[in-house]
This record gives sequence, structure tokens and C-alpha cells, in this order.
Amino acid sequence: MACRALSGRAGPPSPRLTRRFLFIFTLSLSGTYLCYNLLRCAGGPLPGPERRCLPARSAGAKKLLQKSRSCGREPGEPGGAASPWGRTRSDEPAWGGPRGAGQEAPPAGNGSGPAKLGSKRLPQALIVGVKKGGTRAVLEFIRVHPEVRAVGTEPHFFDRHYERGLEWYRSLMPRTLSRQITMEKTPSYFVTKEAPRRIFNMSRDTKLIVVVRNPVTRAISDYTQTLSKKPDIPTFEGLSFQNRSLGLVDTSWNAIRIGMYVVHLQSWLQYFPLSQIHFVSGEKLITDPAGEMGKVQDFLGIKRVITDKHFYFNKTKGFPCLKKTESSTLPRCLGKSKGRTHVQIDPEVIEQLRDFYRPYNIKFYETVGQDFRWE
Repeated sequence: MACRALSGRAGPPSPRLTRRFLFIFTLSLSGTYLCYNLLRCAGGPLPGPERRCLPARSAGAKKLLQKSRSCGREPGEPGGAASPWGRTRSDEPAWGGPRGAGQEAPPAGNGSGPAKLGSKRLPQALIVGVKKGGTRAVLEFIRVHPEVRAVGTEPHFFDRHYERGLEWYRSLMPRTLSRQITMEKTPSYFVTKEAPRRIFNMSRDTKLIVVVRNPVTRAISDYTQTLSKKPDIPTFEGLSFQNRSLGLVDTSWNAIRIGMYVVHLQSWLQYFPLSQIHFVSGEKLITDPAGEMGKVQDFLGIKRVITDKHFYFNKTKGFPCLKKTESSTLPRCLGKSKGRTHVQIDPEVIEQLRDFYRPYNIKFYETVGQDFRWE
């Protein structure tokens, strides 16, 4: 009988036993899943590509979460801890208004290290001219201002490298915070026919700075620089005139043509109003650097930080230099290529060139509403 009972077929399991087994199995899985998520929120060393947190569903779980590391937003995100800027980076507007085309948002950290401050933006202000007018001095002086960051070298994007594209141009810019202005200088832009349209296409709100100087003095300075590099070039008089006896000036020579400011200005006025163009006097930049830089700061819409206390006059070079700053223990002057002694030019040649430039100068004064007193 016992053998027959053991060898016989067993009956189906009890439904009550089955329900009990399923309940215990489900409860085990739920408990394991809850513990897994609690450990991840508490910073436990569990594998996984990213941290995720599920809200606690019981009072006990909430107490455990309160004792552990917060599993909310990362620092710098809205609602998270403070960012290095003192506010969430997504809330920072770009300089001069809301962030728009051509301006990047500051980069977020990727977990591999601290995020770099600021971002690379397309410039909001450009020093577009003129060559040998004092553009390097204006750039070096304005860079003292804490709200200005500028490229040290001349990018020549809008005249030589435009085909490389705006992203390449942007990559040359320094990193800036939202309150800072990005600038660059390339003096040849002023005499480049395509430059106004190209800059306008980048941003019609771009502020333009033009440093001008007596065109005769500027031409002599231009020639002196070229002569230092190419000693075998013809004389200044020979390059300036097609026929000196007739007083026929050669306007095809770049050193002469650059000084015809009003001619070049017409191209810019087709795209930009005068209110967006500021003219710096190259002469006053030497005699009153603080006054001229004060006007530049006003034009850029920034506080007048650069004042008389920043300058001293270098008698050897013949122009002002920056006094030592907090970041430098030594005074800072422009390079040895600046302040060269000009070549001696026949006074009659100078007078002929003054006569040539006079009508252009007068028209320039009338157009910009400013008398530079070159006559």
C-alpha cells in the first residue's frame, strides 16, 4: 500500500499555497528594488552610467533620505546649489540684452572637472580702424577695464579669413561672463569694402570704434613702418605723387588712400548709423588719454573705470603708457615698434598733401559732427 501511494501521481497544488508563494515572491522583489534605489540616492558605490532617484514612498524611506546625501539637481541647475557665478548659469543674460544669435550659453560641467568660467562669444564691439591711428593703444588701454575682454592679435576675419566661418571666428575669442564685452581690433576693416556688410550680417547691433589721426601724419607713420621692414622701397615723395610738379597725388597708394576717411565711411553708413560708430582722436589719445578713454567707456555703456590714475607720459616714446596694475608689478608700454621716429619729409611735400586732404577732412568733420582740427 505504501509503495502504491508513493508511486501514484500527486494531485495539483493547493490554490491557497500558490497565492502565498506569489505574495512572498512579489514582496521580496519590491523590497530589493526599494533598497537598491535608496542606496543609489545615498551615494552608494553601485554601477550605472548616471544617478537617478525615485521619490520615497514611505515615512521610513523619507527619514533615510534626509540623513543621506541629497539626490536632487546638480549645482548650477535651477533649484540646485549655487553656481560659481553666484546664480544659475541659465539665468544669465548676454551683454547688452538677452542671449541671441551668435552668443553661446556658458558651458556646463561634464563631471570630469570644474567648468571653465564664461564662454566664447562673437564680439559685440570692434576697433575697425585706422592703421597707424592709435588702435593698439586703445585696445591695450580698454583691456584694463574688468568688463572688457579682447583678442590680443588681429584676427583679420572680415577681410582675409571670412570663408572660415563664424564658428572659427568665435573660437578665437576669449571666454567672457555675461556682463563682459568681447572685443577685437583689425584696422584694415575700415578700408575693406566687404567688411561693413559682413559685420552687419554677424550682428546689426555691433558697436564700431574708429581711431583717426591727421591723414598726413598717418601716411608718414605708415611709410616709416614699411621702410623699417623694406629699406629698399622708393622715397615717400615718389610714392605719394603721380606728378609732383602738377600736385597730382597718387590715391592708389594705400598709405594715401587710407587717410581719405570720408570716402571709406560712406560704405559703413550704408549699414550702421553714426550712433553705433565712435571716433577716437589719435592726437587727443596722446595728450589726454583718460579723456578719450572716458568717451570710449561711455560709448560701450560701461562705468568709467580707466582714469588719469592709470597713465603716465613716457618721454622717450612720446606717448602715454599704463601704470602698473594689480595684476602686474611693472608699468606697461606699447612695443618697440610703436613710437618710431618718423622719416624727414620735405615741408613742401607735406603742404601739398595738406592741400589734397583738406576737402576730404572738411567733409569728414561735417559727416561725423566732430572737428578734429587737422587744418
